[in-house]
Amino acid sequence: MPHVMEILGKARVVVVNGEVVEVSEPLIRWCPIFEKARGITEITKEEIKKNMEFRIRDFGLFTSKRQLDMDIFVGFGASETMMTGLKRALLDTTVTACDGAGSVISNNPDLVQGMGARISGLVETEPIDEVINGISERGGIVLDPSTAKLDPVAGVRKAAKIGYRKIAVTVVFPETARQLRELEAELDLELTIIGAHVTGINREFAENLLKYVDIVTSCASKNIRELVKPLVQVGNAVPLFGITQRGKELLLERAKEVDSPLLVSSAKLPSLPADRQPKELV
Repeated sequence: MPHVMEILGKARVVVVNGEVVEVSEPLIRWCPIFEKARGITEITKEEIKKNMEFRIRDFGLFTSKRQLDMDIFVGFGASETMMTGLKRALLDTTVTACDGAGSVISNNPDLVQGMGARISGLVETEPIDEVINGISERGGIVLDPSTAKLDPVAGVRKAAKIGYRKIAVTVVFPETARQLRELEAELDLELTIIGAHVTGINREFAENLLKYVDIVTSCASKNIRELVKPLVQVGNAVPLFGITQRGKELLLERAKEVDSPLLVSSAKLPSLPADRQPKELV
């Protein structure tokens, strides 16, 4: 089975034996984050291939050399926010995804950051023993080491069975988020649901996702930007939005650990300067 991840404008990238074998057309042509971080002034299939090859070469994605100890990539990302939540005891554990392992339960802040810092929309992956062993050595629990399946609902159910209650979980689909809210009520949990990878979603998808999540990334989504009614926003180019009080508190806690100076001000949200948004929003 190949590894499949969607990156840089939701382009589908297929990796087999550490080699990029397929890249689809991106949905956008420019992202402020990747221009700042990697100097990419125009997103093309060739740039996407080069970026994926960089991630494989420098961080070992989809290989036995996968690095699980990584620095902060952006000040306010999903993994960075969960890392802070664990450090400051707002969360008991997390359920996230990692290439080579699938869904992972972890209360190790550094592992959560290491797994999440360099991946985006993981679509499918296959087990890589060295990755699974590395996660286990750092106290993480791989949901299904034999298949590396991606199943946030099963991950949360397993985390609850272990005894965790305050759990952050990343989701891509509204139906997953809905099932998680049902599970939250059933098992008396306190879930922080983070919606991610929303570039290109339609209006109905966005509406349904926003019903259930506490935090949502904006990516290059036109519909999320138009529909969201946040209590807090961090960043203004590709912001994260805190939609519930729980989400707001987690993002504000993250703000305490960001090294750069911060401006804290009340404002009408969302605040989205046109010249700083990804192009074109979809």
